[in-house]
Amino acid sequence: MVTTTVPPADRRIPITIITGFAGSGKTTLILNLVPQLRAENPGYKLALIKNEIGDLSVDSQLAAAAEMTGSRELLGDCICCTNVGQIEEALATLDRENQPDRIIVETSGSAEPLKLVLEINRVSKATGRYELDGIVSVIDAENWGGYASTSYTAKLQAKQTDLIVINKWEGLDERAFDLFLDKLGDLDVDTPQTKSDKGWLSKELLFGFDPKMARSWMEDSGHEHDHKHGHMSEMECLSVTLTSSDPNASVDLAKLDGLLKSAPKDEVYRIKAVLYSSSPAKGSDGLQVNGVEGGRSRYILNWSFGRWTWSHDRISDSAAPVLRMSMFTAQYESNKWLKRVESGQYIALADGAEGKLEVKRVQ
Repeated sequence: MVTTTVPPADRRIPITIITGFAGSGKTTLILNLVPQLRAENPGYKLALIKNEIGDLSVDSQLAAAAEMTGSRELLGDCICCTNVGQIEEALATLDRENQPDRIIVETSGSAEPLKLVLEINRVSKATGRYELDGIVSVIDAENWGGYASTSYTAKLQAKQTDLIVINKWEGLDERAFDLFLDKLGDLDVDTPQTKSDKGWLSKELLFGFDPKMARSWMEDSGHEHDHKHGHMSEMECLSVTLTSSDPNASVDLAKLDGLLKSAPKDEVYRIKAVLYSSSPAKGSDGLQVNGVEGGRSRYILNWSFGRWTWSHDRISDSAAPVLRMSMFTAQYESNKWLKRVESGQYIALADGAEGKLEVKRVQ
């Protein structure tokens, strides 16, 4: 059993699982993330755990060429079977040798995501060191009709996930794409879906709250998002700010909890927020995060596809708003959620205090 020193609650390393059938474009998606992360924070450390059946390490060589901070290979067997027990050791090695800001686990084409999720959750609880941020399944639109009809695992990968990324759709005509969507619809799941742009997808959609990336956003109301890629219309973003003249004002966590519990994951993809509260926050797993005993504390919220966690932010800023939040929604959904949030049913000051709530669409 590998042991790891338990860090402060705000230093958990987020883990993103990327799965999908062989040849679907998982590695391309990952490598396209690196320039985005480096552009925003040149010192950002992204590490990779790559599972491959066999003894070739071509994809890990590609990852090295992209200047990832470190990578570990689990070769020979599927990660959800024989190798699942090696995950803890691989995570600990990357943590010790590379001190990554985030770890991506790329599975082989035959992996079942649920088994891996259970193991990462077990390690997270045992060590207090990691946090599962999301499970993404990449689908090859050109070939889905062929392998989905014969591969039970491919169907599980599309079901046991937070987000389906549709790759290689650009070469399909309208009729062929409609046929693909019909076959995908046969799975009868409500998993959110989005199209990549030739293997490119915004980190804002793939990743939840990331303290190292978000520090400037937490302090600067001029936060902007990347508009360079046309597929960004697949996702919309709301910016929410709650202010008060009272330096001791706090957010009504009971109302906010209503938003976190009711937002459908096929309409709202991500919610990232930093806020002040006089009450302890509680995640979707029921775990309570305490701030300063008997006082007002600043908390960080990371909501991803229906799951959410809280952490205590030890950096306080008296000039910061009582709440700053970004909501990333599916296409055409932002206007509806703008009106709901603007009504005050989800975002308000505690004890009915007066404040100023501003909600605007920024993407």
